[in-house]
Amino acid sequence: MDVSEMEHRLGAFVARHVGVEQVAVSGLHKLPGGASREIWSLDAAYEKDRVRVQLPLVLRRDPSSSVVGAPRRDEFDLLRAAAAAGVPVPKVHWFGDDTVLPGGPFFLMDRIEGETLARRLLRDPEYAPARHAMTAQLGRILAAIHRIDRRAHDLSFLSEPGADESPAESELQRYEQIFRTIASDPHPAFELAFRWLRQRLPHRNERVVVHGDYRIGNVIFGPEGVRAILDWELAHIGDPMEDLGWICVRSWRFGNDEKPVGGIGMRDDLFRAYEDAGGCAVDPGHVRFWEILGNLKWAIMTIVQASTYLSGALKSVELASLGRRTAEMELELLQLMAEGN
Repeated sequence: MDVSEMEHRLGAFVARHVGVEQVAVSGLHKLPGGASREIWSLDAAYEKDRVRVQLPLVLRRDPSSSVVGAPRRDEFDLLRAAAAAGVPVPKVHWFGDDTVLPGGPFFLMDRIEGETLARRLLRDPEYAPARHAMTAQLGRILAAIHRIDRRAHDLSFLSEPGADESPAESELQRYEQIFRTIASDPHPAFELAFRWLRQRLPHRNERVVVHGDYRIGNVIFGPEGVRAILDWELAHIGDPMEDLGWICVRSWRFGNDEKPVGGIGMRDDLFRAYEDAGGCAVDPGHVRFWEILGNLKWAIMTIVQASTYLSGALKSVELASLGRRTAEMELELLQLMAEGN
């Protein structure tokens, strides 16, 4: 389907929802990135009650071949729940299926202007105020995420550990199963990491909505700091310390290891802001476990991404480039385990 036909169908779709005869959709184009999701930008304009309305929107849907993440309907509902909890997220508007656009379910949400490239945050002078403010902002926002009321918003679709296992045990087992299923070559460093982490499992059992991919690369920011939190497809019910550990994974620092929180801040400042905003009590040792497990998870994800590319399911240069980072993560895990002994 060509772009003009997509614009026509989306215009009719939005018109039905806003209660007007005609909506003009323009500027539809696919945005770069989104290795596991298609992301399109568009503008919708219409007149209602003699008022001209212009909506800058983003369309999110699965690509033709998708191997990770939640169905679009689940992500749509989760974003609504996050907004109700005070989390800065794009406002979601309408959900559609393949009767509107062939290819699979999608939803439309507000397009938030801003930057998403972490290297610009770390480098460009205009983002100096953001670099100063964002560690505390991210701590406060994470506390709001962990307060999302999953029962009030019927988020029963989120995966959750069994009653007889800790979130840490569940997550470790889940990624080991993925590794056993997808890896075609031996990886002794990963085998050692599984054993090392299993011997150090934390047994606390707090359970909250976990974002699952809470890092600088999934933030829209401006000079003032955070504008929106994106990419919720890995959300699940788990240990709140998981998100605190994930944002400290070295791969998300873009070379600035002096500041472990996304290359912009220190762990203590993140933890303090999180607790002051009503987050759970932080155990730094517990967070460190999740940081090391986070490195192992990311290592396994690079194998998954490479396999998707090599299978021919999705010919993405981004997937291919991510697959080359597996060896880098093996070295990282060996160093982390040596430091932790």
